[in-house]
Order: sequence, then C-alpha cells, then structure tokens
Amino acid sequence: MSQKEGLSLSQVDRKFFFHPFTALKAHEASGGKIIKSARGSTLTDIEGNKFLDAMAGLWCVNLGYGNHELADAISDQVKQLSYYHSFSGMSTDLAPVLSEKIIGMFPKPMSKVFYGGSGSDANDTNAKIVWFYNNALGRPRKKKIISRLRGYHGVTVLSAGLTGLKNLHEGFDLPLEMIRHTKAPHRLWEKRVDETDSDFSTRLASELEELIIKEDPETVAAFIAEPIQAAGGVIVPPSDYFPKIQKVLEKYDVLLIADEVVTAFGRLGKMFGTEVMGLNPDIVTIAKGLTSAYIPLSASIVSEQIWQVLRDGSEKYGAFGHGYTYSAHPVAAACALKTLEIIERDNYLAKTTHSGQVLHQLLQENFKNHPMVGEIRGQGLIGAIELVASKDPMTPFDPSEKIGPRAAKRSMDLGVITRALPAADTLSFSPPFVVTDSELEIMVTTVRRAVDDIGREIGKL
Repeated sequence: MSQKEGLSLSQVDRKFFFHPFTALKAHEASGGKIIKSARGSTLTDIEGNKFLDAMAGLWCVNLGYGNHELADAISDQVKQLSYYHSFSGMSTDLAPVLSEKIIGMFPKPMSKVFYGGSGSDANDTNAKIVWFYNNALGRPRKKKIISRLRGYHGVTVLSAGLTGLKNLHEGFDLPLEMIRHTKAPHRLWEKRVDETDSDFSTRLASELEELIIKEDPETVAAFIAEPIQAAGGVIVPPSDYFPKIQKVLEKYDVLLIADEVVTAFGRLGKMFGTEVMGLNPDIVTIAKGLTSAYIPLSASIVSEQIWQVLRDGSEKYGAFGHGYTYSAHPVAAACALKTLEIIERDNYLAKTTHSGQVLHQLLQENFKNHPMVGEIRGQGLIGAIELVASKDPMTPFDPSEKIGPRAAKRSMDLGVITRALPAADTLSFSPPFVVTDSELEIMVTTVRRAVDDIGREIGKL
C-alpha cells in the first residue's frame, strides 16, 4: 500500500511508473504483472502466483534467479570499493582483470574492451568508434552504417535506428540519416521457392553489395549483425550466409560489428556466437549474459587494427571524448568475473548444448504438424515458433488480430512466460541455463496449450 494515498501496489505502479515497451494507455487502465521474488527458473508475483520464465527475463538471466555466489560477489565488492570512475586513465583493480578475461575468451584475436551499461549504449559507442576511426584515417565521408531489417541493436537515438523494427522508429523520427537497412536471412518469408540455402545467401550478399554501391562505398563504414537475430524473430541464417556477406564487406572496406548481446557466453553451446556462425568481426557488442543481468554492464570489444587507429588518432583529436560515469563500474566488474567463472567452472556450455537439444526436440514434437505453426526455428538454447494463418499457401495473420500477443498472454495465464516478438506472430524460448528437462517440457507443452486455446477462439482448430 502507498502510505500517502492508501493505494495498492498495482495502483501505485500505474500512477507513477513509466514502463518501457508498454502500451501506455492500456497499462494505465488495467495494469500488469508485478514480480516480487524468483529462484532458478521460477518467478513469483505479489499475489503468490508462480511462473516458469521461458525467456530468462529478456534473454539475459542465464545463471537463473537467486544465485548466491553472484549476490555475494556484488555484496563483497560494495563493501570493499563501491565505485570509482575510469576517466583520465584511472581504474579499479577489477577492470583490467575482466578485460584480460574477455579478450582471452574471445575466439578471434582482439585488443581492448570499452565498458558501458547496456547493449544499447554499447552500440552507440560502436558507432562513435567507427566514425572516429574513419576520421582518423582521413575518410570523413565514410560514416553510414548498414543494419538488417528485424535486427535488434538497442533503443537509444542511434541504436534504435540500427534496430530494424518499425515500432522503434515510428513516433520518434528515426532512424538517423546515416543508417541503412538490408534484408534479413528469414527463410520463411524472404527465401524464394526455387532457391537453395546457398542461393538465398548469395542473393542476400548481392543485395548488400548493390546497396553499398548505390550509397557509394566511400560513404559506407560498417555493417552490424547479430549471429542469430533474437528479438527480430530468432532468425538463424544459412551456414554460408556470413562467409558470403563478409566477402562483400572486405571488398568495400566495410567494418563488421557483431552484436553478441544475446548470443555471447554460452547460449548457443559455445562461448560466443561468432564462433558458431563463422564471423570475423572488427568490433563486438556484449551485455546481458556478461553479468547474468544481476547488475547492468555492457562492453565493446575492438580489434588491434581498430585500436591502433584510435590510439594514433588521439594525437590529432586529443583525449577520446567518450565514456560514461559508470563505465567499468567495479561492482558490475566483480559480478561479471564471478559469472564467467561459474560458466566455465560448472561447464555450462555442455549444459546449454544438452538443454538446447531437449528444447528443440520438444518443439518438434509439439509443433511440427500444428496447422498454425509455419516454422520452428532456433539453435542452442534459443528457439521460436512462428504462427501463421495458413501453411498452404504460407500466409501470415493480420497484425491487427494480435495472435502472438494473445497466445503469450494465455501462456502466462497458464503459468509460463514466453514472449511474442515484434514484426510477426512469433513466440520465443530463451530459458535460463539452469533450466531442467522437466521445466523445459512444461514450458513447451504449456505454450502448445496456449496456442491451441487461441486457435479454437479464432476457428483455426
């Protein structure tokens, strides 16, 4: 209760809390769910209702809720050194150690780590690094960044434009003028009937090249991509997609930014999605799983080539004029070091490989022949189903019907939190690494019940 006004917590929430990614008028009228506690893969709301979290929060609580080692690492660090900045060459005793650890874990040779507080601000950092890099090389026109439709790269002014989802642009006057988008490797809707996966990859690489030529290669600086597009639909590219894309980038001297905010630190069965998908990036974005979301921390990892140009460029431009009050925050660094220690010590790569196999087997068993499921996608411990109005011919639902959100709402009513992704009626699965086989079965079968319920409501079953 609000002592001042005698309001319930739900009423206080609606009256004072400005929610992100929320239908504001609807929420003000009816409110939402308020979570009070959590353990493992299970959440509990203020009314005592329990929910299995099939999304690890927002693709991020990899080590599950209530991990005492992470809590102790945070607590101990607060007591020893709660904060100090990293401006003007200052540091704490943990930032160098964490940076060395991250560089050592990455599967490709890299040089330095720059810290922020979210994946969004890390991608803003990446853009500024790219622009500084080209200015230092005497290429002031080479500033455009190409992203992909359905890509998700954040919500700050710059990164929201990189994100290839209309709902992040409309109403905000985005994207900024230096951003361009190209097609996503989404087989369900973009691949032609007569194309092989290899043909599809070749066409997308050709379309990227055509875009670069149209824009003028002297103005195109970077291409940003997730190894697997997460929020945009759990889109897994063909195996030769990135090799063909990278040939185009190399031809026109376009840097590659790998956005590993979701895929880093084990979700795909390897420490980084770069290794799984065959990327050779110049800059890498990490966040989420770096601290298992126990405390905010993000980072940009840069190659030696990038670093040398930035270092030498600072002689012309002075101190690198970018950074945040909380860059390399010591409490976040302590949490990250413990998170990475646990992932390695407890062999979570093997666990996510096993759980991923169980997840995809369950998805196939429950949805392979479902009349409303047009495609089952994913890799490692991340998966999705896309709901369609018809499979022959393949036809999407009218967005106004909100089939995905209705199914997600029904699933939550049944005790499992999945997520309806934007730009399609896609339901996703990205559970904590600590999830058990039995919990995975409950997650998938509950979502099946929810989809069936909505199917009956609309006369599809």
